[in-house]
Amino acid sequence: MTIPYSAASIGVGRRPEDRTQPGGDTPASGTARKARMLRKYRIMAELADGSIQDSENIGPAIPAFECAFSAFARGTLIRTPQGQVAVEDLMPGCEIDTAEYGPQKLIWIGSMTMVPNVAGVPAPTCRVTRIMPDAFGMERPMTNLMAGPGARLLSRPANLRDSFGGDRVLSPVRDLADGVNVVEITPPAAITVYHLCLQQHATITAGGLDFETFHPGIGFERQMGAQMLDLFLSFFPHIRAPGDFGPLAHLRLPFSWGGQIDAA
Repeated sequence: MTIPYSAASIGVGRRPEDRTQPGGDTPASGTARKARMLRKYRIMAELADGSIQDSENIGPAIPAFECAFSAFARGTLIRTPQGQVAVEDLMPGCEIDTAEYGPQKLIWIGSMTMVPNVAGVPAPTCRVTRIMPDAFGMERPMTNLMAGPGARLLSRPANLRDSFGGDRVLSPVRDLADGVNVVEITPPAAITVYHLCLQQHATITAGGLDFETFHPGIGFERQMGAQMLDLFLSFFPHIRAPGDFGPLAHLRLPFSWGGQIDAA
């Protein structure tokens, strides 16, 4: 769900100890900005003492935030050491199989609700990508798989083989749409989507395909103002500074939103 807001209210939902010091964005400068939208983000995270934090936070409905919550549709099966588990049934503290490091602890789960055809919300952020069975080979995926706008898939894009050779790169799923095996659609009703953050960036198996876990990108902090960065980091209790997200496991291609490119 999204609602209009004044950009001066960007501090809503931040931890008091994380508030920006003088020199960051000010309410006066915020009131002059174009009105944006707010949405609810649900966060489940394992804290340092082993307890689980479960909260709903208010944040701006912009790609930098939404991509952290919108990779896997409800019902997507994630491979774990105990077998396939639906993404909505995962809990922080459990282990997920990764291609690079073996089983890794799940630290953070983010989710949000995508509502189609909302006035004032760009259409691309309301769409999901349907991947047909066997689109990338036998049982890849095993069944119809729905990926959100924040999903990247480890693949060899045909149009970039001259640049990357035979190497696989993390590509935005929506950019792989071919109108036949991979199709971008507007869901007929509201849909819940999720993203996952492990101890380090990795690829995991979802529905038989290799997807990345969440990472905001190297240098993402340079694309945010001080207060926006402060708010973004507050959504990740295990992260104290941008560098705590660590390195990327693979080369990856950036998302593009209406001509704007994000941090890869």
